[in-house]
Amino acid sequence: MNSLAPVNSLEVSRLAYAYPDGTQALFGVDLSIARGERVALLGPNGAGKTTLVMHLNGILTAGHGTVTVAGTPVRKDTLKEVRQRVGLVFQDPDDQLFMPTVRDDVAFGPANAGLRGAELDRVVTAALERVGMLDAIDRPPHHLSFGQRRRVAVATVLAMEPEILVLDEPSSNLDPAARRELAEILRSLDVTVLMVTHDLPYALELCERSLILSGGVIAADGPTRKLLSDAELLAEHRLELPYGFTIPAV
Repeated sequence: MNSLAPVNSLEVSRLAYAYPDGTQALFGVDLSIARGERVALLGPNGAGKTTLVMHLNGILTAGHGTVTVAGTPVRKDTLKEVRQRVGLVFQDPDDQLFMPTVRDDVAFGPANAGLRGAELDRVVTAALERVGMLDAIDRPPHHLSFGQRRRVAVATVLAMEPEILVLDEPSSNLDPAARRELAEILRSLDVTVLMVTHDLPYALELCERSLILSGGVIAADGPTRKLLSDAELLAEHRLELPYGFTIPAV
């Protein structure tokens, strides 16, 4: 075992960013996520969640501060490596699926990275097995249900064997069965997960730890159950549990 291997999948230090029009979105974000953690990123609209996520694989470049993924700093000269380590799953799977068949979509990233032949087939098969969609491998994505398309979108990212899986509102527009099926898949994965969500019960179900991003800074960081039990904290940051939902006793 390499004792020098980085402990954390993600380190963000004093990250600040302003858009070209001068709008300051992040004011100095500090956070770390250990390997294998599942962490929910919560916060009101306009808090800077999307801006933060776009720094994790270099879509945006930090105005100040640093982002480090598995020991590799996110810089222009490391983008290829970083983008293989950070997999983004978009809120709308149709933004991610654009090939004629499920096989083609899942193979797209690894093929662009140079995989061919039997190794490419192995990676595609393994990714689809992990999300329970192998039987759809030769189907057109647009023939699948929304929940199935979301699972295939997850597979397209898993095929790159990422260090971190970042999901944007993974439970949105899912019926209860699809929501449960996706939760079972996410619990089974042996990767670090950062889940951006407004679905507080889903955060409680899947993530032992949550971060609240508000006003461009991390306003709270702690056990999900503790944060969601603090009515004053939730109200301060425009977060609300669904009507009638109570935090279950341990």
